[in-house]
Amino acid sequence: MATTPDGLTEIPEPPPTPQPPGEPGTPDTLALTPRRRTQALAVCIAAAFLTLLDVSIVTVALPSMQQHLHLTSADSTWSIAGYTLTFGLILVPSGRLGDEFGRRKLFLIGMVLFIITGVLCAVAPDATWLVAARLARGISAGLIAPQVVGLMHQMYPPRERGRVFGYYGATVALSTTIGPLLGGVILHSFGTADGWRWIFYLFIPLDVLAFFLGVRILPAGRRSERRSSLDLAGTLLLGLAVTAVMLPLLQSGSWANRSWWLLLAGIALLVVFVLRERSLPGRGRQPLVDLSLFRVRDYWVALLVAAALYGGFTGIFIVLSQFLQTGLHYTAMQASQCTVVFTIGSVVCGIISGRVVHRVGHRLVIGGTAATAVGLAATALVVGTSSGANMGLVLAVPLLVAGCGTGCVLAANQTLALHRVPRREGSTAAGVYQTGMKIGTTLGVALCSSLYFSELVASHHDFAAAAQIGLAGAAALAAVAFLIALPGFTLRVRDTTASVVAVEEVEPAR
Repeated sequence: MATTPDGLTEIPEPPPTPQPPGEPGTPDTLALTPRRRTQALAVCIAAAFLTLLDVSIVTVALPSMQQHLHLTSADSTWSIAGYTLTFGLILVPSGRLGDEFGRRKLFLIGMVLFIITGVLCAVAPDATWLVAARLARGISAGLIAPQVVGLMHQMYPPRERGRVFGYYGATVALSTTIGPLLGGVILHSFGTADGWRWIFYLFIPLDVLAFFLGVRILPAGRRSERRSSLDLAGTLLLGLAVTAVMLPLLQSGSWANRSWWLLLAGIALLVVFVLRERSLPGRGRQPLVDLSLFRVRDYWVALLVAAALYGGFTGIFIVLSQFLQTGLHYTAMQASQCTVVFTIGSVVCGIISGRVVHRVGHRLVIGGTAATAVGLAATALVVGTSSGANMGLVLAVPLLVAGCGTGCVLAANQTLALHRVPRREGSTAAGVYQTGMKIGTTLGVALCSSLYFSELVASHHDFAAAAQIGLAGAAALAAVAFLIALPGFTLRVRDTTASVVAVEEVEPAR
């Protein structure tokens, strides 16, 4: 069994054994022709891009939406972070449903709902309608996301997943960072009055295309032979826990006046959830989450790194969009052009890191988180020392550093997280991982926007000072990711992954 210098195990694929065709994750999916598998990967990547784009592209349209739908600060927060909340709530149960009933089936259901909710967002007549549609849209995206990662995990053997997740990581970075640019182009083309509606309208044909390509190309599956019912009590406990953790972060107003008791309640519910999940196998029942995943150090360390890093680099776009448009009076197009260098760095490095992760291993994540933290800290520093006229040029170098660091982390971190996860648990493991990402994203949006607006009031509308404080919050979250990755991926501990690796090795290519 070959290993990299970091001990990243290259798990050999077992010889295929006859299985009923169509079983999710069984050899018939691995036996897809290279062309068909590439086409299926393209469909997965496209769907991931569309669902993740829906967070970042709306940020640049917020000023227009606030003006024409009369959004309050709470409405503005919920129109973005509410999408993230419901997205995060549905990830784990939808991942389990995909593992048991077929990932393709859940993917297609999610795409249909994503199309419908896109129309509902586009025609929203008021703030209440928009927020409700965004919440529903988050649910539909949460149905799709675990199936995308689960299908990639299912279709490719371990030694090829780094490259595949490199494309996926680049897609995550591209969708997060190019959203403001695309939003700026659309608002510039259709005007600020109703241009925000076209942010939803224009992507509906692409959603429809992704659905029909999914019908034709994605490998079919049938219900797993493990015919256990969904753990409804566990689903409810986890949903309440995630909601309780995220709600204080979504509330508007000062941090001191938020309902922090909900955070404590959420932690207590998580403890109850874990105790329940641990007891189910002894009673012959299938848990919602296989807690043996958390005996894999790479998995839980990567999950914490993802949560912190996503909070950091997502938060900067909220701050910069508000600062550049409201403080410096840039147009939406000009504001989005200032951050395009982050996109370039993250996409290029995301693709490269996916190809070299099996040779470089954990060092990519450690170095990438450090570069992201340094780049974001430098961005915060230069915002307060430069004039508005040359802001785009001044931000270019620190944002490029941060973008390259982020790109190095996204693909490598997810490859490390899922490398030793059995294929039968692919969507569920991806759902848990992405739930951590969504909680981190919500934390980043809440922290950075709260710091920005609080300083804006305290400084009597000193936009540069407010942007510095908000960006410093983003840099701090990236630094937390580095402080988790450095000991988490380097300290030598007893390997507790043997049982999980053994499952992968003897399991017939599920």
